Amino acid sequence: MLHVRNQRAPLPEVRATKAVPPPTVTDGQARATSRDPFFDNAKYLAIVLVAIGHAWTPLREDSRTAAALYMFVYAFHMPAFIMIAGYFSRNFTARPHQLKRLVSGVLVPYLIFGVAYVLFVRWGTDSPDYPFALLDPYYLTWFLIALFVWRLTAPLWNVVRWPMPIALAIAALASFAPSLGDDLNIQRVLQFLPFFVLGMRLRPEHFELARRREVRLAALPVFLCALATAYWAVPRMDASWFYRSSSAQEMGFEWWIGVVMSLALFGCGLVLSVAFLSWVPRHRRWYTALGAGTIYGYLLHGFVVKASRWWEWYDAAWVHTPGGRVVVTALGALVVTLLCTAPVRRVFRCLVEPSLNWAFRGDGGSSRREGDERGEAGATPRGNPEGPSGNRRPVKAG
Repeated sequence: MLHVRNQRAPLPEVRATKAVPPPTVTDGQARATSRDPFFDNAKYLAIVLVAIGHAWTPLREDSRTAAALYMFVYAFHMPAFIMIAGYFSRNFTARPHQLKRLVSGVLVPYLIFGVAYVLFVRWGTDSPDYPFALLDPYYLTWFLIALFVWRLTAPLWNVVRWPMPIALAIAALASFAPSLGDDLNIQRVLQFLPFFVLGMRLRPEHFELARRREVRLAALPVFLCALATAYWAVPRMDASWFYRSSSAQEMGFEWWIGVVMSLALFGCGLVLSVAFLSWVPRHRRWYTALGAGTIYGYLLHGFVVKASRWWEWYDAAWVHTPGGRVVVTALGALVVTLLCTAPVRRVFRCLVEPSLNWAFRGDGGSSRREGDERGEAGATPRGNPEGPSGNRRPVKAG
């Protein structure tokens, strides 16, 4: 659905920030001294964009501006989020304690929310026979299973000679391979893969470079150009390209268009993600603490989004006025913000961060928590950071 640092005056070389031991608490409330505020800020702002994009979805039909903003946000919000997840996965080597965190922090929540969403569909749409299909991720749960797969492949990307060209080739091949099928939403897993691999290749100094004054200034015309391009593209381009959930043939295009779009969307997502990260505050803000709970906001806001469609909240006439669109945007940001707060996390921790110590024989010889395996920890690790954070249709938004 792609973590940058403060710069004083331009320097001939960029100095990496001093490493800080990872947090020892396990309830997601890491001490301020053990978390990097920049990454928490980036995750919070990215998840707000995700929620706003979902809030805009029903508004695109009668507003070209809303459709353009939707395409603009979808071009980089998930790429930025995935790059951050990759950055915090670069030291994953499948050690026992890492696998334990991967299962309890990613796979089990995927199974829990896969069931929860289907039960919600059955209740909300009065469809008691709606099937359980855990190999076919429903709606937002695709990101959890994708992260599970990406994380398992992380050791491979650390040893191959040309990780980025290989990842880009895999994404391009997937873009014209309808025979891959729907299991595990494999199209998204493969087509978004380059952003995860790129995140693994990043180092703290790369984020320092992105915080340079010249990069921040260049981001402004980049954003304006992207917005203008999105406005021009609304009647000319299918926004479903940004979902990466289908092959070119499934969308009615020639196979080679899939290759072109795969590479073009990667370039667009990368440039806009850098522009976005260049403006993320480095220091603590009122929303910094919410960055530790973005996975809660991500998984839980989907229930609100689905309810708004099924129960026709968008049928009110005022919603489709300019003022109504502003209100819907603000509500989307507000809802996901509330879902990232500490009280909500305490209530839903048993589902989102279940404790499964009873299911494992031990911690694999390491009791040190080296980062949240989903990318929710904003710690500045010692050395390399380690943790990040419907039934299938022909085209799937999210």
